[in-house]
Amino acid sequence: MELNILIVFLIIIVGTSIKAFNDAAFMEKWMFIPYLVNHEKQYYRIASHMAIHADWMHLIFNAMSLYFLGDGFLNMTAGIYSMNTDFTKTFAMDGGLIETYGPIMGQIHFGILFIVGGLFAALIPFVRHKDNPGYRSLGASGAVSAVIFAAIMWNPEMRLSLFFIPIAIPAYIFGPLYLLFEFYMDKRGGSRIAHDAHIGGAIFGILYVLFINIDKGKEFLNVFFG
Repeated sequence: MELNILIVFLIIIVGTSIKAFNDAAFMEKWMFIPYLVNHEKQYYRIASHMAIHADWMHLIFNAMSLYFLGDGFLNMTAGIYSMNTDFTKTFAMDGGLIETYGPIMGQIHFGILFIVGGLFAALIPFVRHKDNPGYRSLGASGAVSAVIFAAIMWNPEMRLSLFFIPIAIPAYIFGPLYLLFEFYMDKRGGSRIAHDAHIGGAIFGILYVLFINIDKGKEFLNVFFG
């Protein structure tokens, strides 16, 4: 049985999150607290916060997003696909990372995308809150955002939908709309959600795909403006 890096990430996230649900001290120790990173040199928090979540809803949403988008990006087979509800609407899909780069390099790329994407996503909150002792955040949302937007860049014609909105739309439309929403919510403020981390993760996901395959940027623009 081959190692599946996506499943490894999910096991770690679910396991540590469940422990955090039942151990407040553990949760506090693993949270991202920019003030402590800046003033107490607790650099591990930049990574550790990705493995814990605030509650079951937070965990389930991130785990499901990571599994469904991550599995497709990692394991997709190239071909022509259709929506289950309307087989007249077809769209082309390129092979995922494993089909493109092989089982070892494909999973290495996915690991870099997820881990470094999560670290990169913490940059904006760190700069904003490095002198704010009251700021705390946790969750894999930034890393998941990196995976989602990398998948969008890779296969812009695939169909995506939110869990609570069962209407699938092309990824090249979903992505920009979602980013606009995140920018709006971040600017408005007053939310307990780290929208700036979502934006940072999305930016990294886009840049990483362009780094490993610059042609994907051209393909996305052709689809978007075509």
